[in-house]
Amino acid sequence: MTWWKGLIAALIVAGVGGITYAGLREKPPPAIEVQFGKVKKGPITRTVTGAGKVEAATTVKISSNLSGDLTELPLKVGDVVVKGQVLAKLDRRRFEANVRQSAAALAAAKSEVATVQVDIDRLTRELERVNGLVAKGLASAAEAERSVSDLASAKSRQAAQSDRAAQAAAVLDEAQNNLGKTTLFSPIDGNVIEVTREVGERVRGSDFNEDVVMTLAALHTMEVKIEVGEHEVVHLKIGQKSDIKIDAFEGQTFEGTVVEIAQKALIRNPGTEQETTSFPVTVALVAKPDGVLPGMSAEVKVTADQRDAAFIVPVQAVTVRPERSLADTSANVEGNKLAAPKKGETFAKIVFVVDADKKVHTRRVKTGISSDTDIEIIEGLTEGEEIIEGPYRTLAKDLKEGDLVEEQKAGGKGPGGAGRKRGG
Repeated sequence: MTWWKGLIAALIVAGVGGITYAGLREKPPPAIEVQFGKVKKGPITRTVTGAGKVEAATTVKISSNLSGDLTELPLKVGDVVVKGQVLAKLDRRRFEANVRQSAAALAAAKSEVATVQVDIDRLTRELERVNGLVAKGLASAAEAERSVSDLASAKSRQAAQSDRAAQAAAVLDEAQNNLGKTTLFSPIDGNVIEVTREVGERVRGSDFNEDVVMTLAALHTMEVKIEVGEHEVVHLKIGQKSDIKIDAFEGQTFEGTVVEIAQKALIRNPGTEQETTSFPVTVALVAKPDGVLPGMSAEVKVTADQRDAAFIVPVQAVTVRPERSLADTSANVEGNKLAAPKKGETFAKIVFVVDADKKVHTRRVKTGISSDTDIEIIEGLTEGEEIIEGPYRTLAKDLKEGDLVEEQKAGGKGPGGAGRKRGG
């Protein structure tokens, strides 16, 4: 009976020792919950977006160079006009009087020129007669000199009168020009979009301050002006196609083309932390949609570049790590967390690839263009490889070479935010 009691005691001791050993043995770290994805091959398009207002490609403010009362204003907002059409008229009476006065002054000046010409003709004949008498010894040289002087004086008066006649003609031209300006004509084909004066009101014309009577716009050609950041404008070129969505036309997309890219930046809040740099870009609608009016809000998406068949992964799958951590995967790890980056160190773009044992490995990648959701991989990955695409905090801060991973449970939350199930 003694031997089997010893056997039982030995088994108990061995069991307790095994349990103690198992408890003291270091447990492997638990698998990290992540979202899996795959490298795909497909089309990708780089787009540049911006918001702005619809404007007419040509807008003209009609004002007068003259001051006067409006006597005719036959147009109203929305009317169609053609180039050369009469838009408005000012009171002409004062300007007609100026024309008559200037015409009379010119006629008087021309009459004076004609009168002096009669004297010149007479003095020319007189000089010829005196010269004949001097040749016969019947007149003195002094009489001949006096005739020459009288003729020269007459010619001088004629020159002065001719200058006054030319001056009077210029005054008449100006008066006639001003009279013509009392009628305002349309310089373009378009529509009246604003009328700011009424018949009977006084228009104050000036070369320095315009007094706008109405505004015309060529509504058959519409455009949208947006502002694009300095890092995006480098991808834009004249002629690139774009999609335009106008808020008032829900669910509709209109075709547009980039027609102008500003060469000078708009810098706001210079020298402050809020400083921004942007460039105005003009996108024209290929065809004017019915009902579109200036001032409507619009969103523009310009197709800056595209690939028909590229290796693509979700944008969030590409993250960065310090170069020193990739050269020696343990060099940048403090415990179970990544060490803080050092000032001035360089970073590499990486994607975490999952092997058959569900362990992750860092893979350097070279990226190309990106869309709102995906990014092109030029080097580093092949089609069909399993990668990790989330959660963001796990990719950006926690995940490291050799970590064991598992697919995030549906509805669960991984580090850094809510998870979502995605097939691997």
